Amino acid sequence: MTAARVVRVAMTQTKNAFPDMPTTVADLGRLAGRLEDIRRANVEHHLGLLAAARERGAQAVGLGELFAAPYFALRHDPFWVDLAEDALTGPTVTALRAAARERGLLLVAPIFERDARTGRRFNTAVVIDERGEVLGTYRKTHIPNGSNEQGTFVEASYYERSDGQNHVTAANVSSNPFFPVFQTSLGRIGVAICYDRHFEGVVHTLAREGAELIFSPAITFGAKSRRMWHLEFPVDAARHNVFIAGSNRRGAEPPWNQPFFGESYVAGPNGVLEDQSNRPDLVIADVDLDELRRPDPSGWNLPRDIRHEIYSPRG
Repeated sequence: MTAARVVRVAMTQTKNAFPDMPTTVADLGRLAGRLEDIRRANVEHHLGLLAAARERGAQAVGLGELFAAPYFALRHDPFWVDLAEDALTGPTVTALRAAARERGLLLVAPIFERDARTGRRFNTAVVIDERGEVLGTYRKTHIPNGSNEQGTFVEASYYERSDGQNHVTAANVSSNPFFPVFQTSLGRIGVAICYDRHFEGVVHTLAREGAELIFSPAITFGAKSRRMWHLEFPVDAARHNVFIAGSNRRGAEPPWNQPFFGESYVAGPNGVLEDQSNRPDLVIADVDLDELRRPDPSGWNLPRDIRHEIYSPRG
């Protein structure tokens, strides 16, 4: 009899850990020479969360979007671009590779990337296996710029949308260069970062390319975002027969003091999974990947019954 494929998945749900942030936006410039201190404080904070997650039995951990810094894209301050780093050899990934190897964890780590070859910047998730090996990267495909009733976001000031030039290894089983899917010891992993989740083709493509578990790290706020946060993942998980681990930053960060609502969770084809965590900065759920191969309890068979011939792109 084949052993059940139940994976304990954790996500961080926290905020900037650098203690010496200015109290006013006008004073942000004084951080320009302290970016390494900011990075170091946040990486150390998250290393502690990895240890706590492992103590709770986690096997895979998804860190938050741009976790090594405050969410700086609330306004345009050019000095933040110097925080971007190499996705394979930079200080953040180097520390996480060691932690993954030490604790036997699969990690999905979204960082601010600077491409070493071109100098271009991306919002990039790095997938690291339990041996500390980088399986590949995913560059955020859709980049938002706008405002809502709470604040403004200007992400295009800092990084661009994916060029499809993700770093991949033989672990990638996807034929789509924009949406890699990584075969890991725990299952097939895909990534969709924040704004990506709103686009109907993203989860569809990841599922078609074989993803079983999709990590969707986000930094999001506002009334509509909060409402949709609890609708999109369960619908996509049911429609595409996958599990989706959606994580959001939690709390407010000086000096902007924009509140992030958190409310991270894991959804599967049959609903939202119970949180097994005992602390507010971690969400933990047991994902039964064998559920994806069982008959749907509704009696539906969407892959069999879809009418491909009636769906076609506009010319």
